Amino acid sequence: MRRSFKFLLRPTTKQAAALAACLEDHRTLYNAALEHRRTAYAKAGVSVRYGDQSAELKHIRGDDPDGQGRWSFSSQQATLRRLDKASAAFFTRVKAGRTPGFPRFKGRGWFDTVEWPKDGDGCRWDSQPEHPSATFVRLQGVGHVRVHRHRPVRDRVKTISVKREGDRWHVVLACDDVPAEPLPATGAAVGIDMGVASLVTTSDGEHLANPRHLAASADRLAAAQRDLARRKRGSKRRRKEVARVAALHGKVRRQRIDYAHKAANTLVCDHDVIVHEDLRIANMTRSASGTIEAPGTNVAQKSGLNRSILEAGWGVFLTILSHKAESAGRELIAVNPANTSRTCARCGHVAKENRVTQAEFVCTACGYAAHADVNAATNILRAGLALRDAAEAA
Repeated sequence: MRRSFKFLLRPTTKQAAALAACLEDHRTLYNAALEHRRTAYAKAGVSVRYGDQSAELKHIRGDDPDGQGRWSFSSQQATLRRLDKASAAFFTRVKAGRTPGFPRFKGRGWFDTVEWPKDGDGCRWDSQPEHPSATFVRLQGVGHVRVHRHRPVRDRVKTISVKREGDRWHVVLACDDVPAEPLPATGAAVGIDMGVASLVTTSDGEHLANPRHLAASADRLAAAQRDLARRKRGSKRRRKEVARVAALHGKVRRQRIDYAHKAANTLVCDHDVIVHEDLRIANMTRSASGTIEAPGTNVAQKSGLNRSILEAGWGVFLTILSHKAESAGRELIAVNPANTSRTCARCGHVAKENRVTQAEFVCTACGYAAHADVNAATNILRAGLALRDAAEAA
């Protein structure tokens, strides 16, 4: 398996300035390469490829030894590949008839990652292995940066990336051939229903709470955003308020991810088979505002529901759950969510009227009563086991 390990960096003040300069020079290179492609096509109808721009890197570095020449040649090639990948995706969308979305120039707040494609080429993980207690990563032009390594890195490091998140710096290691760590079999299977009142409800009747981290920070965020709105664009005070708002959102994001890891770990440790709904979250959170000619209905209510779904972080949770299940040797099954909340888990009767309230389910055919989310989770489990049996029979 290929796995990523993300660690917090502890750079000195001088190293933090060098990291910021590295990021800025790579952003400049990306924008210059994009402008080169746009101009060549507009003026001469010529499509510039990655190989053409990579061949010019030697001259660019030679003409700017104190700027672009400071950094790793391989990391600059990775930045050019990033642009080439964005351009290829644009033409793929054009051919498929989708909304194209041409690659954009990257502003200062929209380019936060630099990648080194190979450990040992302009970078070195664990660059001071003889150090008794600390771990360092060496980056060309920056030096040996201390790493807060909170867990061991398994197997061979393939690529190294440095990412800026607010005023924090992280190193991300991509490792190949990471061995799985199967957990002991439990013989248990569970269906899970994603919700807003409870993040997860299991077919066993267990409810994993939705902590609502964003709502807990709403007052502080509102105050910070009001202060931001009063600042003059381009001023130092505005940049300070932008950093304040970003720090608050970053904390909420870290809290959400941390809780998703803990909730997913609980499910993976206790069950061999986990069945969940195959949710299309992007479609579920689409705006209901409509158009001027055909305005939507219940726009405010739909907006509130969308905000609650996104705050709960269903997508983050399901992604983390899939990774943990794969690593632990557990089976994860996704089923069609249609009518799972309207179907009686006892007799199979399907009706909208079965769902009395958000939390109450009473079957109009057989009178079966249960918590609505537990009933849905039971139907999800049953559908997942049926899919598994059908696959084994085939």
